[in-house]
Amino acid sequence: MIGINILKERYKIIFGYIGEITIGVGFSLFLPLITLFFYKTDKKDIMAIICSGLISLIIGFLLKLNLKSDSDKSLTIQEGGIIVLFSWIIAVILGGLPFIFSGQLSFTQAIFEAVSGFTTTGLSVVNVEETSNMFLLWRSIMQLMGGAGLVVILLSAIIGPHGDNLYNAEARSDRLVPNAKKTVTMIMKIYLSYILSGIILYSIAGMPIFDAINHSIAAVSTGGFSTKADSIGFYNSVSIELITIILMILGTINFASHMLLWKGKFKDFFRIGETRFMLFFMGILIPFVLYFTTLNLFSSLSKSLRVAAFEIISAISTSGFSTVPYTNWNPLGIFTMIILMIIGGGIGSTAGGLKLYRVYTCFKVFIWNIKSVNLPKRVIKENYIIRPEGKFYVSNGHLVEISSFFTIYFFMYIISVTILLAHNYSIFEAMFEMASCFSTVGLSIGVTSPDAPILVLWTQIVGMFFGRLEFFVIFFSIGKIFKDSIFISKN
Repeated sequence: MIGINILKERYKIIFGYIGEITIGVGFSLFLPLITLFFYKTDKKDIMAIICSGLISLIIGFLLKLNLKSDSDKSLTIQEGGIIVLFSWIIAVILGGLPFIFSGQLSFTQAIFEAVSGFTTTGLSVVNVEETSNMFLLWRSIMQLMGGAGLVVILLSAIIGPHGDNLYNAEARSDRLVPNAKKTVTMIMKIYLSYILSGIILYSIAGMPIFDAINHSIAAVSTGGFSTKADSIGFYNSVSIELITIILMILGTINFASHMLLWKGKFKDFFRIGETRFMLFFMGILIPFVLYFTTLNLFSSLSKSLRVAAFEIISAISTSGFSTVPYTNWNPLGIFTMIILMIIGGGIGSTAGGLKLYRVYTCFKVFIWNIKSVNLPKRVIKENYIIRPEGKFYVSNGHLVEISSFFTIYFFMYIISVTILLAHNYSIFEAMFEMASCFSTVGLSIGVTSPDAPILVLWTQIVGMFFGRLEFFVIFFSIGKIFKDSIFISKN
């Protein structure tokens, strides 16, 4: 009986933290009301936002009642995982309410849009040309929160001295400073400063201020939501494309690596294996796609190069912006984009995918194994990778963790592709769209639409959700809940 009482008290603390995060989501829902000072908005849309915010606050405060002031608020990594999982689920549902209350989207479509926003995927079933600025801003706010991490962005206000496990549970291992709260604060300084810089640069380049705000948030969060149906291609501007490229690259770089840039340690920054691997990929694949794909689509070399560079960087950064449709791309170009989306961006960044770090580590292991053949049998060599914090010696346990992640990713990817194939989509369409979902990219080859079958949309929803939380936190959290339920039922 004592064990059950202790377990119940722990879950009260868990629900209390979920309540505090839900309150944060509730207050964020009121932020789009700022647009009322500048743009005319339908009363139905206004009420949809207000009602959604109020519901969020009520739910949050009710859950927070479980968090007593004298509670031991320390958390295990498993408890942190439950908080992260349920916070994301609740945030997604609440984030979709404005679309439902306004009558703009069905339940499935609204959940799809909210999941795409919070996971910074950027796939959309919204007609941006007919959507109010209030709702467009809410989409960007969801990506703002999801980019830094829903829990991370709200964490600084609620985290205690034992909050490291709540931070780690959001699939984050990057530490800018030893203390988790200071790390969160530093992440937000870096994150918001880049967004502000992007807004200024976009405005100078001639982009309207509202568009500049939304595109800057989406670029740095590697989200890809745009205020235009043609995305960045609408502006047909070299300067805007260049600014977007810079912001996408900044968004896909590990936050810990940004600390080196901020401290002026440029030499150390370019020694990081993941960073060099990313630049290598870009340097090889931009000319590759230029020669084999885009040169055949456009009359001028400059246009072909612009498209190749932008689309490659958008794919590998998992940003999801585009300047052209892919309907006339050849199979080689499409396949290259699929591979890049699967690889994804930097670990500990706003990007998704397998992550450059994991792929780079596997590549290095391959090289090490080849070299080891020529080494004397008695020689023991410790292999390491340069990370932002310095040398990291790669253990067998670390490799098992990476291979496990790869296995889960591709297992679920194959299942989801099969589901799309069952709905008569082509193999390229299915592979492209699900790579975009699992790696939270947002590029589309035409599968994603309001008219897509419900099962296809839910398959994409699951893919985006699992891809953003990187699988393990979901499985571990569900496992703990199931184990605790069995314990309670038996006692």
